[in-house]
Amino acid sequence: MDTEAQHTERDRSSAPAPPEHSSEAAAPEGRSRFALAGRVTEWVPGGWISLTLLACLLFSLFLNSFVAQPFQIPSRSMETGLRIGDRVLVNKLAYRFGAEPRRGDVVVFDGTGYFGHADYIKRVVGVGRDHVVCCDKDGRIQVNGRPVDESTFLYPGDSPSTVPFDVVVPEGALFLLGDHRSASSDSRDHLGSPGGGMIPVGEVIGRADWIVWPFAHQARLHRPSAYARVPAGEGADG
Repeated sequence: MDTEAQHTERDRSSAPAPPEHSSEAAAPEGRSRFALAGRVTEWVPGGWISLTLLACLLFSLFLNSFVAQPFQIPSRSMETGLRIGDRVLVNKLAYRFGAEPRRGDVVVFDGTGYFGHADYIKRVVGVGRDHVVCCDKDGRIQVNGRPVDESTFLYPGDSPSTVPFDVVVPEGALFLLGDHRSASSDSRDHLGSPGGGMIPVGEVIGRADWIVWPFAHQARLHRPSAYARVPAGEGADG
């Protein structure tokens, strides 16, 4: 018998087999990539659907708090452009990063302590250091000595004001009127209130840029050209 040959065969059979590469061996590594996501969905009742809805809700809250906010028109004070029940989109970034409200802008603001305990929507007629007077011999409002033609947005049949006033807007404040003057409680009606009918710029929530509802009434709200030739208020730069 060839014992050397027998030992050789025995040695070969006892040697460990080389590792086999298969999809079974790689599977645990692949599954680990989704382990964290899987654990998150286990924590949230409803799994992926609830997690998606939660993300959408958080994104909506972010937009509503910092970017844009819907506002429902509560009264007739801004007719005919804005009617009761209309929903406007308020641009909350319009006056950030150094920008200020301009004459003619339609703004939403917190009137607490000035007009009442609510949010209001009015048109900016005077900004800081403006001299606003009503009315001249032709029945028009004057801003810094310049008469303003409000016919493009004033409610048909309304006069610019049945209440005379002569005010200088403090720095950092706004003088605001509704377009439907006979149906609007605005700066004219609060001249004797705290703040003298003026609203601090810091109370402005944002600028109303779009009518988004109802669909038939959708429109972009543009700043009218009526104030384009009004000079800067006394002491203002430019």
